Amino acid sequence: MTSPVPESLAKAAIAVLNRNWAGSHTLPATGLYPHQWSWDSGFIALGLRHVDPDRAQQELESLLNGQWDDGRLPQIIYDVSRDDDYSPGASFWRSGEHPDAPIVPTTGLIQPPNHAWAAWEVHRTNPEASERNSFLSRVYPRLVAWHEYLATRRNRGGNGLASVVHPWESGMDNSPLWDEALARVPDTPKHEIRRPDLQHADAGERPSAKEYGRYFWLAEQYRDHGCNDLEGEDSFVLEDPTFNALWARSELALADIARTIGKDPAPHDERAQALTDALETLFDTDLGLYVARDVTTGALVRKSTISGLIPLILARLHSAQPVLQTLMGPGFLGSKPHMVPSYDIRADDFEPAQYWRGPAWFNMTWLVILGLRTHSAPDAGAQDSGLYESEAQRLATNLQELAVRHGFPEYIDPLTGAPHGTRNFSWTAALALDLLKAETAQ
Repeated sequence: MTSPVPESLAKAAIAVLNRNWAGSHTLPATGLYPHQWSWDSGFIALGLRHVDPDRAQQELESLLNGQWDDGRLPQIIYDVSRDDDYSPGASFWRSGEHPDAPIVPTTGLIQPPNHAWAAWEVHRTNPEASERNSFLSRVYPRLVAWHEYLATRRNRGGNGLASVVHPWESGMDNSPLWDEALARVPDTPKHEIRRPDLQHADAGERPSAKEYGRYFWLAEQYRDHGCNDLEGEDSFVLEDPTFNALWARSELALADIARTIGKDPAPHDERAQALTDALETLFDTDLGLYVARDVTTGALVRKSTISGLIPLILARLHSAQPVLQTLMGPGFLGSKPHMVPSYDIRADDFEPAQYWRGPAWFNMTWLVILGLRTHSAPDAGAQDSGLYESEAQRLATNLQELAVRHGFPEYIDPLTGAPHGTRNFSWTAALALDLLKAETAQ
């Protein structure tokens, strides 16, 4: 696959980000996703930092303006003028009735914590713009509060890892990791389920009606117990590798931010190491990657998904070598797919077009590229480091080429490269742009 002309990629990616700009933040996609999503904004800021550092800062600060008093950063901040365009909307969550909620309407759920990492990269790329706006000093205490929320309210398993209480919180809604836990959840919510998403994507590319029934039932349960993480009656509580790896990476970023603004970095470095150590409780020796733990039962969920590969973004990862071998093996990159499949391609229920049950996502492939490069660095001491860098470059080239060719799709079939989901997807544009800028800076 040939590399795209840099000028055409940059121009097209910037056009997508401009098209989806809503005045204070970027929509993931104007039709399918008409509000501000949490981890989307983190990924989007990583692309914006190269072309408009002030807007990249605003992207993150807009999200932080939706922070609850308990420290949580919500999964979605709603545009109430478009409440009928996405379900569940602000009227479902009724966040204004919660004493900890902000003025702006939000969900009570959260998403993976990539925000401090994004904030540090935004600063690092253009320190002058960051210092002009006192960006780090403004966001640091709010990011600290966000991480404290995770440590104090989401340590449901008692081992230091954060738990998700809904599949939406993982960002990987219908991952096979959640099948067993969701099977225990009723699919009969009180709320009428609307599916405006099916106006923008084929039903075969989205979670099923039964899955949506369970999603809504869980959301109702969480809402009706006041979004209370300590005294609620959550039926779904799982520790996810990607969520916690991103938290650890963001703690390292908080340490960098602290050093820069004259604060003590030690607590952040220590927590990052503690999280990295705790991730080993999710490592499955037989599968050779990290898996989720069902906190309700205490059992590991033995499914080989891309979530178990993302901890490679951590340089001090204890089980990096076996995970690298799994990544390069037949279930993921051994057959040279265009990008990294979200599920082991040998699994009987692998579905290459069905959301998180097989397709390749641009943000996850971007993270895997970073993981490969983290462990192929000269000081990483990894075996086959040249092979890892070569594979990282192949994936980066494919990601950029497929993004431009297919109009920045939400995800692709990893085996054929066929696009799926919505188009003009913001993090696809942002991360393709980020890889391009990284290459041209070398």
